[in-house]
Amino acid sequence: MSAIITGEAVVLELRPASFAARSLGTAIDVFATVAVAIGLLFLLGAAPLALDSAAMGAIMIAALVVLLVVVPITVETLSRGKSLGKLVMGLRVVRDDGGSIRFRHATVRALLGVLEIYMTLGSLACLVSLFNEKSKRLGDMMAGTYAIRERAPKIAPLQVAVAPQLAAWAALADIGRLPDGLARRISMLLRQGHAMAPASRHALGVELANEASRYVAPLPPAGTDPAVFLSSLIAGRRQREFNRMHRSQEQAARLRDRLESHGVTGM
Repeated sequence: MSAIITGEAVVLELRPASFAARSLGTAIDVFATVAVAIGLLFLLGAAPLALDSAAMGAIMIAALVVLLVVVPITVETLSRGKSLGKLVMGLRVVRDDGGSIRFRHATVRALLGVLEIYMTLGSLACLVSLFNEKSKRLGDMMAGTYAIRERAPKIAPLQVAVAPQLAAWAALADIGRLPDGLARRISMLLRQGHAMAPASRHALGVELANEASRYVAPLPPAGTDPAVFLSSLIAGRRQREFNRMHRSQEQAARLRDRLESHGVTGM
């Protein structure tokens, strides 16, 4: 799972598509392509055209190039990483940094897709995807892309609050920015700790509380439950960030009012 983690333990996730989902999406695309190709062959055979074998072969090759290369490039470029199969499966192809793909990425994927999917009957794509963390095929590796799940279930925001017994401490404590990895582990504990065994939950809470203590001064009162400390820590950090943003907005509004009162307006 790819994730962008904020210092407030908020995880923005990009969930890579599973091998099965990608395989089904690709199978739908291949089936649609083959169906269109058969339809074109039927039309060419039924059309009253007096063409020799060379001309017919050239038309068929051109049609295959359009179906296997031009159409996928055009569709993925215009739809920003979707195709019929991906639309059905709720997938989208994105860059490794999470951004939308462009013509260059779609071109690399389509050209290598001819080899991976059609010339090797999908065996090369399957082998490469099976041994890749994000189920990338060769075209994704060369283009710097991967498929994500767009219809993944939404995760409710983490609800935390400062414990009443730590309200005085939270009002005075100096809380620094938590490292991303530590913030992520605290978030996971607070979100999923109820599913853990009590002993394991407590041990992990003590470990995380000890790590987080390096970024807090003063420390909470001795004997504070680690889970209570961590929850209050995240809640206090969020509240201070909210207050800071609110003060910044108020200052900007006052400055705007003063400028307007002196007849200064933006251009």
